[in-house]
Amino acid sequence: MATLRIALRNVHRIVNTSAVASRTTTVFRPQYGWVSTYFSTNISNTQPLNIDLSNEESKRRLYNRLLYRSKQRGFLELDLVLGKWVEEHIHSMDENGIKALVNVLDLENPDLWKWLTGQEQPPEAVTVNPVFSAVQQEVLKNLNNHSSPETRATRGRPWVRGWDDIKKGRDSPITGNQ
Repeated sequence: MATLRIALRNVHRIVNTSAVASRTTTVFRPQYGWVSTYFSTNISNTQPLNIDLSNEESKRRLYNRLLYRSKQRGFLELDLVLGKWVEEHIHSMDENGIKALVNVLDLENPDLWKWLTGQEQPPEAVTVNPVFSAVQQEVLKNLNNHSSPETRATRGRPWVRGWDDIKKGRDSPITGNQ
């Protein structure tokens, strides 16, 4: 239901902004009102992300906001991976690191997960992001240390398996994971 609501809101934005000649069409609008470098939309009425690291209160608010965004994405695996990484590294980041983190947080969950786990090759604009590279190195290191290669899909194939795919016996179902 929420996805339908978001889609209808985006269609409404497209129709309204297309009718006005002086504004450009916006399909994607990130949370902070600025466009991620990975998307080619042109938003003329947005403002850049205001990163104020001058006093402790604004720094604390920004860190808490980014930590919340990394832990509450709605995709459990990404919540755990990104939340842990951000919690460990956010206090040592400078302004450019925080901007790189926001760019990673603006990516879509399914694409980000496939890129982090090596199921698909990420775009060049994503691979040059230092935060993405660091998180991907940690994810791939953990995958190599804690999972056997037989349980993982090869590059370019979806990583979806049933709970009983390996069990083939008299009691197992003929197909699927029923």
